[in-house]
Amino acid sequence: MAEIGMSDHNPMPEHFDDWRMQISDFPRYLEMVEEARADVPQLPIRLALECDFLPGQESWIEKQAKMADFDYLIGAVHYIAPGWDVDNPKHLSRWREAGAVEHIWERYWQLYAQMIRSKMFDFYAHPDLPKKFGLRPEGDLRHYYEPVIQALADTGGVYEVSTAGLRKEVKEIYPSRPFLEMAFSAGIPIVISSDSHAPGEVGIHFDQALALVRDVGYRSTVRFKGRQRIEVPLPETFPSA
Repeated sequence: MAEIGMSDHNPMPEHFDDWRMQISDFPRYLEMVEEARADVPQLPIRLALECDFLPGQESWIEKQAKMADFDYLIGAVHYIAPGWDVDNPKHLSRWREAGAVEHIWERYWQLYAQMIRSKMFDFYAHPDLPKKFGLRPEGDLRHYYEPVIQALADTGGVYEVSTAGLRKEVKEIYPSRPFLEMAFSAGIPIVISSDSHAPGEVGIHFDQALALVRDVGYRSTVRFKGRQRIEVPLPETFPSA
């Protein structure tokens, strides 16, 4: 690996789920990243957060961005309504209601475009997260993608190509190939991430992600240091992780 980024889920003023750090954990999080940097000085270790975009909480994100010398902040949409994180299997029953799949997708992509236009983040995570369970509206899905691609183009945004979907029920990289093709045609840059939640997931399936994005046409990716974007060429191959 050329570098690695630490990006735990951001603490919020009120702790409302069981998968993010609490605000009381934040100082220790910063210490742990510094300890890792000291232990492995030859490897660039970037400090980051994956931040939930929740309408009405923009001021908290602005405040949080000043709490440390971050290298990047990732924007993500998990919640499409209070208490409803769309990728949580405990809410699967909601997908079975009449018209639910279309409603979930519509709401998710509306929020995703709104997040991009907020311009608070350095790149945007797992664009088509609602496909996690393999549930998608029928037909051509590009009309869901188009407003998001436009928002990325209008704001100079960057989106994530994540191998995490290969570890989920959908068994597919986030985002789908049609999204990738549309984004490439619009000149939207990418980062490639494994969205690791365990040590063994770091860099996993990067060979598949690289083959996909190169086949679509991408020849570069970006990295971030001090919230500044750095473009780097993509290798032709990547060792299987």
